[in-house]
Amino acid sequence: MDTRKNKLYIDYLYLLSCFFSVQPFADFHTDIIGGDDQLDVTAPPLFVQEKIKPQTLIDDLRKTTKETSAKEDSTPDLFADFNGLPNEDAKTEFYQHDCNWQNRMILGDSLYVMASLAEKEGMQGQVQCIYLDPPYGIKFNSNFQWSTTTTNVKDGKDITREPEMVKAFRDTWRDGIHTYLSYLRDRLIVARSLLAKSGSIFVQIGDENVHRVRALMDEVFGEDNFEAQISYASTSGFSSEGLSSVTNHVIWYCRDKSIAKLRTLLKNKVFGGEGSSAYSKIELENGERYSISDFERIYNIKFDYDRRCEKTKHCRVLALDNVTSQGKSSENQDFMFRGNKVSPGNANHWKTSFPIGMFRLEKAGRLETSKNNKLGYIRYFDDFMGVPLSNIWNDTLGQNQFGGDKIYVVQTGLTIIRRCILMTTDPGDLVLDPTCGSGTTAYVAEQWGRRWITIDTSRVALALARARIMGAKYPYYLLADSREGQLKEAEITHTAPKTTPTTGNIRHGFVYERVPHITLKSIANNAEIDVIYDKFQQKMEPLRAEINALTGNSFEEWELPRQPDKSWKDKAITDLIEWWNLRVQRQKEIDASIAAKADFEYLYDRPYVDNKKVRVAGPFTVESLSPHRYIPVDEDDNPVLYDKSDEGNETGKFVSMILETLKVSGIQQAHKDDKIDFLSVSPWPGTYICAEGRYEEGETERRAAIFIGPEFGTVARPDLVSAVREAADAGFDVLVACAFNFDAASSEFNKLGKIPVLKARMNADLHMAEELKNTGNGNLFVVFGEPDIEIVDAGNNQIQVKLRGVDVFRPNEGIVESSDPDEIACWFVDTDYNEESFFVRQAYFLGANDPYSALKKSLNAEIDKDAWESLHSDLSRPFDKPSSGRIAVKVINHLGDEVLKIFKVG
Repeated sequence: MDTRKNKLYIDYLYLLSCFFSVQPFADFHTDIIGGDDQLDVTAPPLFVQEKIKPQTLIDDLRKTTKETSAKEDSTPDLFADFNGLPNEDAKTEFYQHDCNWQNRMILGDSLYVMASLAEKEGMQGQVQCIYLDPPYGIKFNSNFQWSTTTTNVKDGKDITREPEMVKAFRDTWRDGIHTYLSYLRDRLIVARSLLAKSGSIFVQIGDENVHRVRALMDEVFGEDNFEAQISYASTSGFSSEGLSSVTNHVIWYCRDKSIAKLRTLLKNKVFGGEGSSAYSKIELENGERYSISDFERIYNIKFDYDRRCEKTKHCRVLALDNVTSQGKSSENQDFMFRGNKVSPGNANHWKTSFPIGMFRLEKAGRLETSKNNKLGYIRYFDDFMGVPLSNIWNDTLGQNQFGGDKIYVVQTGLTIIRRCILMTTDPGDLVLDPTCGSGTTAYVAEQWGRRWITIDTSRVALALARARIMGAKYPYYLLADSREGQLKEAEITHTAPKTTPTTGNIRHGFVYERVPHITLKSIANNAEIDVIYDKFQQKMEPLRAEINALTGNSFEEWELPRQPDKSWKDKAITDLIEWWNLRVQRQKEIDASIAAKADFEYLYDRPYVDNKKVRVAGPFTVESLSPHRYIPVDEDDNPVLYDKSDEGNETGKFVSMILETLKVSGIQQAHKDDKIDFLSVSPWPGTYICAEGRYEEGETERRAAIFIGPEFGTVARPDLVSAVREAADAGFDVLVACAFNFDAASSEFNKLGKIPVLKARMNADLHMAEELKNTGNGNLFVVFGEPDIEIVDAGNNQIQVKLRGVDVFRPNEGIVESSDPDEIACWFVDTDYNEESFFVRQAYFLGANDPYSALKKSLNAEIDKDAWESLHSDLSRPFDKPSSGRIAVKVINHLGDEVLKIFKVG
């Protein structure tokens, strides 16, 4: 009999392997699945497309101003240069060597990318924190935005300017909730292999599926590794029907809860707020104690903690806490308190050592009896002014949660991700986000000194994230492993600065603010209390003895009155006043000693900032599952062309799926009017041409030869040349080449003879075809027109790049027209292209958004207005002719599609 819990959701839970034996899942496979059923997932290699170092872009702007500093590196970079490599020969796009870290932005299905990270790059157990934000419901379109221009979702003529949700193909999971949970399960299993033993994973989810995802994660990670379910305020709106739902959720599991890295975050404790309900008594400066209600009644003063009057200026609010713990002591623990014998109880013992610890608590004035004569520990409200963060977050609303304007339709607020990262990582730890979106996780990880990898199938998402990180301005937090950090630490702790050499190692963390945390333990262990108490007893005991002799009483210390009797002699009155003055002084010295020797808690979200420095993002790469340059070779290293396989094998299945989807979806261009809708798509027995598509040009029916590129790889120019020749021989009117990526040489190949070549870039979601239903309205094949680029002689052995516009094919007329640069979101220039990877040395943003707005204010004195304005130009800044003899220009439209062109310059 199957006794597994949550059987409804795990019937389909079976083990993944990435073309390899996944040892970290051996226990999961045995305990959860049983048997040997496994699902293979491809682990393709990852290829670098771009290298971006924001500091280089800022330095280039400085060169255009007359105020350029003689010091080349005047913009500090927290991580120095992560892009350094051991030697020239070690360069490879497979990253198998030890090299300095560079953050990574990867285009592709997170399942394949994470499998590649685990298998190809050996990153199992290397990730400290994963933040996963999957579709909230079974409607996949809830997570996606089609254009970078706006987050509004509406229909329009021009999809470049009027974005729409990527629905239809993404609209519904093929088998509903079963496919949805299968999709999530596969990614959770691979994510688990990447997590370090001390790591944590957070899954953001809505009400619709939170219970299902929680059950799924119980099975993948084990219910014993559940840490918390966080509910955060996501909207302030109200429903017209039923109870309003104003929260979303974050489910937190650890890889191994017993050794998980946890960093407690604190909120300011507010009187009357969370954590203050028990503090119902007040202690005046002279030691008098009242309940707050009695104080208000006796003195006719309304007590306000934040607005003190003369009477309450130095008062303290307190609560009576438990001073016993469960478990009977092996020895007698009767304690004499103010002349009465007090016992912890038959089944309890004192929380601190007996008798020394209890005597110190009494000397410190920290013991009091309650109304039922039970001994308690006095805890002051200001003993600890922090409240540990709970699992209810109601402070996550407001536009400032995004750190600026919202740029993505389902953008997650900074506060939510920031807390998750800070609770589970330290500076230098690695954070992974398999659902990049607008890049909030990368943005937050960069700000707090964490390394990051972010993944998305959407080119729009990566276009937004790339621009956001490139132009970000961050505070410069003081490193503990720096001379400035050593000096700050010495200032905080009132000690001599360390003299050990510093290296700027971020792994040592930041210099944090901290808050004192006075505990019962720290008081009981503070031997200085005995010294202070004995010092004052030498003065106070003779006064008490004299008061007793003059008044004929036998007052104990706790029995001395605040006010003398009218019958007392003047000497007795003077002695009483002096005794109480000494009593107050003694308490102040003891309290000061307690505060000085108290423990403290680090405020991990409040490191000290060096306001004299401006920090930009560290180097990062943009990568994909397709190589930057692609030249297939055979076993003799001779170039070969892409070989179409038979219908029955895996490649044949892939081609069939693409053709089926192409027939339903058609091919989209920048304007909806230019969409190519196929009347039919039928197989074609060619070497390169796999199908014939028929469409209408006006009232004339035209024939399109369809060429399909590899599932993982890049289409090269020779492929297109052979395909278009075959199309010409067969009498086709146009060649439609569908691929996930085209190499730079093919970008200029737009026509052979009279046959136009349309290069349709396929959406990475096509890798998920088995999970998502093909409903026919999605934009899965998009043609990005050929950019019209001119190289301009700027004199003095310098050149400029002029972006004139984009050539667009009009299927209704069968002609190619040129549009203006308004179609372009951004364009980059590698002013010295080495053919290995594209290094962004100049960046220009023609869209409405300005990613450098924050940096402008901070660097206004170093970079003039004209230099900043050049960032929005279709004409590049002048630059020296390259030593390599080549430059490269990458143009990206608002759909995230890109074209790379390479130019030889003399």
